[in-house]
Amino acid sequence: MLHRAVLLAVLVTGAAAHAQTDNSGDATQDLYRDALRSITEGRRDDASETLKRVIEQEPLHAGAWLDLALIQCALGRTAEAERLFEAIEDRFAPPPEIHKLIAQTRAGGCKNWEPRSQYSIIVSRGIEQNVNQGADSAVYLPPGSTDGGLVLLPDFLPKHDQYTVVSADYIRDLTPNGSQGFVQFQDRRNDTQHAYDSSALFAGMDTPWRYRNWKLRTTVSLGMTTLGGALYQKQAQLQAQLMPPLPLPDTLQFSLYSGLTHVDYETLDNFRGNTAELRGQLVYRAGNHYASASVGLLNDRASENRPGGNRHGSTVALQWRQLLPYLSTGELGYTRQDWQSQSVYSPGLIDQVRKQVTQVWRASLTYPFSKNQNLLMEVRRVQNKENISIFQYNDRQLQLSWQWLSP
Repeated sequence: MLHRAVLLAVLVTGAAAHAQTDNSGDATQDLYRDALRSITEGRRDDASETLKRVIEQEPLHAGAWLDLALIQCALGRTAEAERLFEAIEDRFAPPPEIHKLIAQTRAGGCKNWEPRSQYSIIVSRGIEQNVNQGADSAVYLPPGSTDGGLVLLPDFLPKHDQYTVVSADYIRDLTPNGSQGFVQFQDRRNDTQHAYDSSALFAGMDTPWRYRNWKLRTTVSLGMTTLGGALYQKQAQLQAQLMPPLPLPDTLQFSLYSGLTHVDYETLDNFRGNTAELRGQLVYRAGNHYASASVGLLNDRASENRPGGNRHGSTVALQWRQLLPYLSTGELGYTRQDWQSQSVYSPGLIDQVRKQVTQVWRASLTYPFSKNQNLLMEVRRVQNKENISIFQYNDRQLQLSWQWLSP
């Protein structure tokens, strides 16, 4: 099939002599760009409604007519698609390239909507300095203590190991307007520290919503994690991404995220809780450059008598990604998460209010060595600073992965 961008350029040029310009032209083009974003995101119903509004405002907008016809055909609306194809041929006197595209679409038929599926598999091999998040210090010395403090057992000190990870992702369309279901699985096996082998399984649904120029995307998910072969954690999460119609350049997009997560620990008493998050994110996209920055607030409410009680905190995240020579992609990331507990962690044993600052630095390089396969190299450093020394740890990780993507 001919490249759609070239076809649209030809069609728009052919119709330009007939198009009328007025003060609403910029608004119409903004509306059209919004329709194209809806197409990219798989929101075909939203794209159809937006394209109809574009045509109402500018009846000779050739690109909107062609996009609407192709979407109607993709949704199985044969009669409507044929009406639009005939209107394009009558009103715009399209060049041969457009006639060929329309003929190919007619020959293929306007079948009913069929859900698409995508999946990927990743196999990784890595080495990690601190598999168990062991404490930096082997001795806990309480504030004001004059004795030798408490000596930690060897199991609570850092353990070095190599590991293998197998992960898989599956995504399937649920509706023509962009709702998707997903399943994610990951299994990690350490070479020697099998008590810290882990598996995770998550499943959920992602749904886009729209009201006028306001966009909303909601995600509901359920998951569970095993540790050392036993069920360790169950999790339920609800997230929402709100994109208000702010007057920003095309290269920038602002989103407001909110979320509520319930975590239930199967092997730990008094640790279940509910965490609420509110976060703002600014994304920059231009050519081969991508950058994002986000700042958020956290509030974690303990369901039972958890050590330290309730806690509140904040998050900061920075990310940069760019296309490099040989079609490779480089990425840098930084996150910081702060927590402040409400009360003393363990009266009589650890008479301190816990304060935690976790920082993660990450760098990765992705190289596509075939159409559906990538090689990924990632290095990661974790620094967890705490005022209670037995919880403070550092970690370094190096991982090489092979990724296979479905066609």
